[in-house]
Amino acid sequence: MKRIGPALLAAPLAFVLALLPATAAHADTIRARQWGLEALHTQEAWRTTKGKGITVAVLDTGVDGTHPDLAGNVLQGKDMVGFGAERGDKSWAQHGTAMAGIIAGHGHGVGNADGVLGVAPEAKVLPVRVILEDGDPSRKRARSTRGNALAEGIRWAADHGADVINLSLGDDSKSAHPEPSEDAAVQYALKKGAVVVASAGNGGEEGDHISYPAAYPGVIAVTAVDRYGTRASFSTRRWYATVSAPGVDIVIANPDRDYYEGWGTSAAAAFVSGAVALIRAAHPGLDPAQIKQLLEDTARNPPADGRDDSRGFGLVDPAAAIREGAEVPPDDLRAAAYGKKYFGPGPSDSGSGGSSTDWIGPLAGGLGAVLLAAAVVLWRGRGRGPGLGAARRPGD
Repeated sequence: MKRIGPALLAAPLAFVLALLPATAAHADTIRARQWGLEALHTQEAWRTTKGKGITVAVLDTGVDGTHPDLAGNVLQGKDMVGFGAERGDKSWAQHGTAMAGIIAGHGHGVGNADGVLGVAPEAKVLPVRVILEDGDPSRKRARSTRGNALAEGIRWAADHGADVINLSLGDDSKSAHPEPSEDAAVQYALKKGAVVVASAGNGGEEGDHISYPAAYPGVIAVTAVDRYGTRASFSTRRWYATVSAPGVDIVIANPDRDYYEGWGTSAAAAFVSGAVALIRAAHPGLDPAQIKQLLEDTARNPPADGRDDSRGFGLVDPAAAIREGAEVPPDDLRAAAYGKKYFGPGPSDSGSGGSSTDWIGPLAGGLGAVLLAAAVVLWRGRGRGPGLGAARRPGD
């Protein structure tokens, strides 16, 4: 199998696509390649729940809710950027759709046996667009005018019923530093009962620079491992690492209806967000701090000293967390769409909040920390969605 080269780790957020000639694998090969599901003992966890009743907000580049593997699982979301590529454009919702598939894909076809299956296939996805794809011509404009989109998006998600907030993004450039509005937004979400999960960063071969939002207090920061449980060379090593999850050779769905293999701590964070959705469905009364502690206490294959900066407390194990969670007294703290304020109001319904450019957060240039690089087409879908091809630009 062809894999993407290490040199691409320095590239910004996006997919790097290398389509193989017409030797597409059969659809059932997609499931056979989803080694991450077995690694997380999902079959055992699914005996209790598949995530029904849980909403996972995916703050990303948008999500294709018409994708066969996601149809019916994607709620009406919010665009905090307000411009950029649209459905049918190549640079639209690639990264976000991939993350949503890992979290809550349900497959398609007879018995849903084809396509991508997510960790929590009965959970709902709440898409919140806070960043544009690297190939989007409007990305430069977004970087200079919508720097507060992430903070706004976190608050909006918390105010609209998100039980889990997935942040498969971040800034791990040399100039990365905490942004007060984002830190406050994370604390706002946590106090409303939403568990916040973020990718630890892809800077393991580039100096292990701190990545935000992963480093904010209360966030579950996820590092990446391969199928053998070994830290991926690109995965950032820092004090904030909570747990690890699959992040190498991960099958991902794409709006173009093809399937690819990719890598990155983005994918690892999505796996953990799906795991948290299962835990929340099984134990809805547990608060974010209790769930974070559960993940740490039940992680498999912990480092020799119990924790290290490479893998946190070990490989996330939702099945074990569900079992142990039954012994934890619930706090009955749930996310809800109400107006109680902890750190000021959330964004308005129009999404017209702040446009700070002092620090542009995840819209900054050094987005290696959120890179999910897709290198191989695995299976080319026969039935492309309506309008997805006709509207694509020449040469795409």
